[in-house]
Amino acid sequence: MEKLEVKSPAKINLGLNIISKRADRFHNLETIFYPLKIYDILTFEKSKKDKFLSDDEHLRLNSSNLILRAKQILEELYGIKFTCKISLDKNIPIGAGLGGGSSNAASALLGLMKLFNLKIEADILRKIALELGSDVPFFLNPVPSYAESRGEKLTLLNFKIFENILIVNPRINISTKWAFSKIKTLNSQSNYAQLIVSNSFDYNSLRDLLSNDFEDIVFPLHPAIKNIKEKMYAGGAELSLMTGTGSTVFGIFKELEQAKSLQEFFVAKKYFTFLEPQLPDG
Repeated sequence: MEKLEVKSPAKINLGLNIISKRADRFHNLETIFYPLKIYDILTFEKSKKDKFLSDDEHLRLNSSNLILRAKQILEELYGIKFTCKISLDKNIPIGAGLGGGSSNAASALLGLMKLFNLKIEADILRKIALELGSDVPFFLNPVPSYAESRGEKLTLLNFKIFENILIVNPRINISTKWAFSKIKTLNSQSNYAQLIVSNSFDYNSLRDLLSNDFEDIVFPLHPAIKNIKEKMYAGGAELSLMTGTGSTVFGIFKELEQAKSLQEFFVAKKYFTFLEPQLPDG
């Protein structure tokens, strides 16, 4: 194989509960990862010299981005250079809590393995992914999952959101490192996985049971993000939360027209939006 293209998806967090700080400076947490059908596109092509291309200037100029770091780790593991051209078409906002960087890292691992026909045992691959970032293991197999520990201990969940998902980002970049440094109040584990019953949600219960601990940190500093959540509920959302450490807010709507109306409102404000309509037979 000389060339291949890989879709690198985004995710949202259905709740994000920070439980304790670990000796390794990371945090134990629990969350539910849910993949979205918005993708960055990574293209890998064998070549005579290494080259990284991206429509995002920051990533193009940053030689330590997670895509190139993933390539470096594989080269160190095998002791050889995997010379290739990597192109990234970036659609997922950076610093938005949508996991774009982590997804790119996982896609780079999987893409390079396929391009160069590399065989890596699953447990070793997961360790490499975790070295790149806490969310990266999820993106090796991005299906709905309950996550514990740093986020790498995953339990697959058999469910699908049949309602319409609207995501809105006010084009504010939130540093994950900064957000975790501000966490002070720690919680007991509630086992979010038990909230998924019979492949469906009771949204009335979830509004009371699910929360994102980073909202208390991010909202006071960036009221525009809080306003998005308030607008979601005012517009008819069944559930709305900030995802990850921010700055994206998602809303789940039973009525597609409600979601479309709100999307138009936020587009007029020059915010980034994405609407994923869900159909029962989809």
